[in-house]
Amino acid sequence: MRHTVQGYERGAGAAAIQLEDQEFPKKCGHTPDRRVIPAENMVRKIAVAVEARASANFLIIARTDARASLGLAEAIRRGRAYAEAGADLLFVESPETEDEMAEIGRALGEKPLVANMVEGGRTPLLSNARLAEIGYALAIYPVAGLLSAAAALDTVFRQIRDTGSSLGSSAPLYSFAEMNRLMGFEEVWRFNQDHAEI
Repeated sequence: MRHTVQGYERGAGAAAIQLEDQEFPKKCGHTPDRRVIPAENMVRKIAVAVEARASANFLIIARTDARASLGLAEAIRRGRAYAEAGADLLFVESPETEDEMAEIGRALGEKPLVANMVEGGRTPLLSNARLAEIGYALAIYPVAGLLSAAAALDTVFRQIRDTGSSLGSSAPLYSFAEMNRLMGFEEVWRFNQDHAEI
């Protein structure tokens, strides 16, 4: 843990690290059959991480997946223990109702809370205003881009399959020129032109 924190903070220049109490191999927090390590082991990991960081500006995010297998009360108990160990932000993964989210906010609101907004996942999607109202300081949307890209790919490839062409597809498409700009190819081409003889 010490080596990992120092590598992320000093070596990679990261602003934070998320530590999880899930057993290996880890699984998506909105899928079944997640198991957690003993809370005491996670508390030790957090304590070592806090000790290992060079600056208090490097944030320790403590995540618990206990809600799914051990219940909300245990997840909240772990959140308190992780806060006491020095975690800067708390992340109780996959509460299943807005009432559970509000209960987490009331119980653990002394630390900033993380909400994992997974479209179609176990946790209800709430607006940023509502999340803030019930105690959440940070919302992550880890699969929004992936779900959107997969839907667009499905749409355009169905169009090609059904009609033999992408013409008329309702999927949003960048132009080839826009994609080149997005990827930074124009700068690469300029560099190659300027230094072709070298």
